[in-house]
Amino acid sequence: MILFPAIDIRNGKCVRLVQGDYDQEVVYGDSPTEMALLWEKQGAEFIHIVDLDGAKTGDSPNQRAIQAIAKAVSVPIQVGGGVRSMEMIEKHIESGVDRVIIGTAAITNRPFLEEAVGKYGNQIAVSIDARNGFVATDGWTETSKVKALDLLAELEKISVKTVVYTDIFKDGMMQGPNFEELQTIDKAASIDIIASGGVTTEEDILKLEKMDLYGAIIGKALYEGTLSLEKLREGVVRES
Repeated sequence: MILFPAIDIRNGKCVRLVQGDYDQEVVYGDSPTEMALLWEKQGAEFIHIVDLDGAKTGDSPNQRAIQAIAKAVSVPIQVGGGVRSMEMIEKHIESGVDRVIIGTAAITNRPFLEEAVGKYGNQIAVSIDARNGFVATDGWTETSKVKALDLLAELEKISVKTVVYTDIFKDGMMQGPNFEELQTIDKAASIDIIASGGVTTEEDILKLEKMDLYGAIIGKALYEGTLSLEKLREGVVRES
C-alpha cells in the first residue's frame, strides 16, 4: 500500500482544513516546496497535492507552487483541485505532475472526463468526495444528487483506473477513516482505491493495508505528529 503525504495549498501556503471547511484553516508552512522535500526526505514514494483555491474557483491560482514542487522532488506527485479543462491537465503534466485528479468535472462534465481518460489513460484519476454517500463538488461546498457507488460504476465503464475516496465527515477530524464505507467502495469495482480522510494512527494504516487498498493519504496526522512517515516506512507497513 502506498502512503501519500498530503500537501494542501491555499494562497500559496501549506494548510489543512477541517471537513473541507475553508473557515477552519490551519497554516502549517509558508513553503509547500519545503514541505514536499521534507516528506520526500522522510521516505515518501508519492506525494498528494490539492489546490484548495482551484477546487473552489475552477482555475489554478497555485500553479506556480505546484510547478515548484514538481521540479524540486524526485518522487512522483499527483495533483487535484480545479481541474476542469484539458488545458489545465496539459499544464500540470507539462510541469512534471505524474497523475492529475479530476473532481467536480467528473460530475458536471462527463465528456471532458472521457476525453481526458482517452488521451492520458492512467495519468488521470478521479476524486470521489462523499457526504452521507453522495458526491460533493466545488471544493466540497456543494452536495450533488449523485450516489458515490453509482459514480464509481460509471467511472469503471470509462476505464478510470484510480479513485481517491474521501469521507468528508472524517477529513481532518483525527478519528479514523470510514472503514466500512471504504470496504464497500473497494469491493464494488476493480478500480484502485486511495483512502483519504481521518487516517490518524498506525492501527488505521494497518487496517487499511489488510483491506488491500492501493493507497492511503495522510494529512493532519503527519502535521500534528501523531504519525511518523519515517516510522511507517521503516516497517509498520510493508513496502508497496
